[in-house]
Amino acid sequence: MNLRYFIRCLLIGAVGVVSTATAATAEIHGGFTGKIAQRTTVSPKPNVLMILVDDLKPALGCYEDQFSRTPHLDELAGRGMRFDLAYCNQAVCAPSRFTLMLGSHATSTGLYGLGNHLRKTIPTAKTLPQYFADNGYRTESLGKVFHIGHGNLGDPESFSVPHFDDKVIEYLDPLSTDGGQLTREEAYFTNQRLNEIRSLPRGAAFERPEAEDDEYADGRVAAEAIRRLERAAERRRAKQTPFFMVVGFARPHLPFSVPAKYWAMHNPQNLPMPSFEELPSDAPEVAGKRGGEINNYKPVPIDKPMDEALKRKLIHGYYASVSYVDAQIGKLIRAVDDLGMADDTIIVLWGDHGFHLGDLGIWTKHTNYEQANRIPLLVVAPGVTRPNTSTRQLATSVDVYPTLAELAGLPKPEGPQAIDGVSLVPVLKNPETRVRDHAFHCYPRRKMGRAIRTDRYRLVEWNRIGGSAATAEWELYDYEIDPLEQRNLAASKPEVVGQLRTILETYPTPKRRAK
Repeated sequence: MNLRYFIRCLLIGAVGVVSTATAATAEIHGGFTGKIAQRTTVSPKPNVLMILVDDLKPALGCYEDQFSRTPHLDELAGRGMRFDLAYCNQAVCAPSRFTLMLGSHATSTGLYGLGNHLRKTIPTAKTLPQYFADNGYRTESLGKVFHIGHGNLGDPESFSVPHFDDKVIEYLDPLSTDGGQLTREEAYFTNQRLNEIRSLPRGAAFERPEAEDDEYADGRVAAEAIRRLERAAERRRAKQTPFFMVVGFARPHLPFSVPAKYWAMHNPQNLPMPSFEELPSDAPEVAGKRGGEINNYKPVPIDKPMDEALKRKLIHGYYASVSYVDAQIGKLIRAVDDLGMADDTIIVLWGDHGFHLGDLGIWTKHTNYEQANRIPLLVVAPGVTRPNTSTRQLATSVDVYPTLAELAGLPKPEGPQAIDGVSLVPVLKNPETRVRDHAFHCYPRRKMGRAIRTDRYRLVEWNRIGGSAATAEWELYDYEIDPLEQRNLAASKPEVVGQLRTILETYPTPKRRAK
């Protein structure tokens, strides 16, 4: 733990009080080195830096993953609070980001798909950055924030200045794209030839060139974000203008294309291989998944199982990609320190959903199971959070909106869309406080899957929207005795199903899928 940062936290009584940090160079555990600028200004509103990471499960050292190499995120966690039971509200990129930015469950909006357009469904929606802009903030976005691709164009209305966009699918080696051809996933994420996807070649699932960080998009996004932070610091000094900046990173989303040095940080023989690769026994057929997104990448076989070597390579690529994005985030936090903004900048690290790495025989996401829905959530709020704290309060993506509003001293947001989240500020002040006893999430397939996750159980209801209780199929998992989800216990624990159904019945009927 950085001693200087710890002392600063003790000196700050509340967000926005006087800061008197002396100019010095702080040597911070985990790789951050920051010059703390001398300031005696009163900051009426804190800055907000939101860091979004695609497909990031809690495969981080701060979450006790012994295989990860994430010194910068581990240090960031040490500055504030880590949520050990945080969950997305739907395990797919676009809907998950809508839930974050709207504070609304997908079941409240009907925004379940990659190609849904926010403004066609809710023209008057007040997104999280719009709410901050209405309250005097300059709002900016860089990288993968809203989902752009699959026909989706993001949401330019949410930000004060144009979005800084960059690639999600990117290769440096021509062999990865059959000599430079447009691949399936590149087409999806650039809104090209969307009606011809199956006629396009598959791109490589991974590459490891000798390359600099900024030869890939996340490195360029980090560099531009640092330039934006420098200009934000100037505005802060000149006009007291607070910023709300959202920086989104693409890795560890497939393809696992990152410089070789990050692959070299991990010995593939030491990485964890899936220990249970069957779907849960007695689970309804609708709940399972095989193939899907992973099949758009070579050399993944489409009509036969993967061999052990390929599984290990994919797992290696995932961990290498996490280490790469960790390094980019480290640069951002170092910039916050160097610019003297650590005392009055709230930092949130959020993964949009988890990721299956062969557990249950599933790869990527798009399920209601634990590995697809559990996410990392770190909050550093100077004057509110204490260093190196953690909580088992169940938290969800929709909670971020009201939490940030309260931390910034803004009025409680009221929509016009449904604000389904609750503020986590009482928990940030005291990790033993509880503001909810469960998390809610969903995933639609042929039926709608709605889930209640408590600290011990997950109940999933699969039913047609508006269907009668008699047509529902149920899953129940007990993570105290079965953390790998090997067996559906719904039939053998009717009393638990009944208790959790009572909670689920408090939620409105899901809206039908938006056009």
